[in-house]
Amino acid sequence: MKKLVLLISMAILLMNTAMSQDKTTPNPFYSEYTTPFKIPPFDQIQTSHYLPAIIKGIAEQQAEIDAIVNNPAAPTFENTIMAYENSGKLLTKVSSVFGSLNGANTNPEMQAVARKMAPLTTTHRDNISLNDKLFQRIKTIYLNRDKSNLDVDQKRVVEKYYSDFVRNGAELNAADKDKLRDLNQKLSVNGIKFGENLLAETNTNFNLVIDNPKDLDGLPKDIIEAAATTAKEMKLTGKWVFTLQKPSMLPFLQFSKNRSLREKLYRGYFERGNNNNAFDNKESILNITNLRAERAVLLGFKSHADYVISNNMAKTPANVYEFLENIMVPAQKAAMKDRDGMQKIIDKEGGKFKLASWDWWFYAEKLRKAKYNLEESEIKPYFALGTILKNRRSNLISHWAM
Repeated sequence: MKKLVLLISMAILLMNTAMSQDKTTPNPFYSEYTTPFKIPPFDQIQTSHYLPAIIKGIAEQQAEIDAIVNNPAAPTFENTIMAYENSGKLLTKVSSVFGSLNGANTNPEMQAVARKMAPLTTTHRDNISLNDKLFQRIKTIYLNRDKSNLDVDQKRVVEKYYSDFVRNGAELNAADKDKLRDLNQKLSVNGIKFGENLLAETNTNFNLVIDNPKDLDGLPKDIIEAAATTAKEMKLTGKWVFTLQKPSMLPFLQFSKNRSLREKLYRGYFERGNNNNAFDNKESILNITNLRAERAVLLGFKSHADYVISNNMAKTPANVYEFLENIMVPAQKAAMKDRDGMQKIIDKEGGKFKLASWDWWFYAEKLRKAKYNLEESEIKPYFALGTILKNRRSNLISHWAM
């Protein structure tokens, strides 16, 4: 409870700061988008806009939830389910933009916002899912769903909301709800830390720097040029840099003839978070695993897997394992056939080694060439952005001309 009070106090402080900022800086999230197709005006959105809008969005949705639970009228699909469904529009609006950009094009400032945002949004979600008055209204509609005039789709929506609330702890006692809040906060913090560590390991902690042109043997011209550009950006002019970003890493694994360098780059990738440095993720993984297990048991499930899969089509981990086992045999058979084909190429070329994981992309390309006389680089020009847009434009003109 003390933590909850502290978080609310922090939110109020941040809200006051946000309000003072709003007086001088227009926040594009607060008005209707006037852009084509109503896409977010990314050129107007500043990092400083996110947190104030998130806080305001939380406050608005909480007011909407309060209006639902304090409605003196008997709960109905319209005044409860639909009212809840339509709540939180600003919060959703901001979160969708922030989540997309923070996931695809983050920076230290965005990560700092994420760290402040995570405990606030986690608390807000818990305030809704553990709101007993709201749950009782949803439960009343659920229990009377067959006696009402709800159509099939509306009944399904009611059942889904009821199931989600139960699954997320709505029926727990007060003490267990406090435990759940604490677990969710810890999971949120550890999840943010895990993601930041993984990103740091991917972006900054490992780079394959090449200064000998012979080590570029086999690489296409455009890949070499991209590596030179990366090196120049890192003030390593005259060298070539390959990163753990897949557009840089995968072409190197696919085309480089230097096996030792392929292994070095590949190991850099799969050892991310396991280097006993400031970005090591072993502790975070252990914390997340234990917290998930504890939360699952608190919510009445055997394991985190049971909790995650309970509202999906498979329903149980056993069904997932059965499905995977059914497809594993033919999939493994095809993979082993490819493996054997690659090993034959290695042996034919005089290589005195067994195919390893860092060899797969390189020899898969050779196998494709041997089996189908096709190199991936040959089809690349057809998928250039300009070509795709041109073809798409031509197809649209042809369609409307018919």
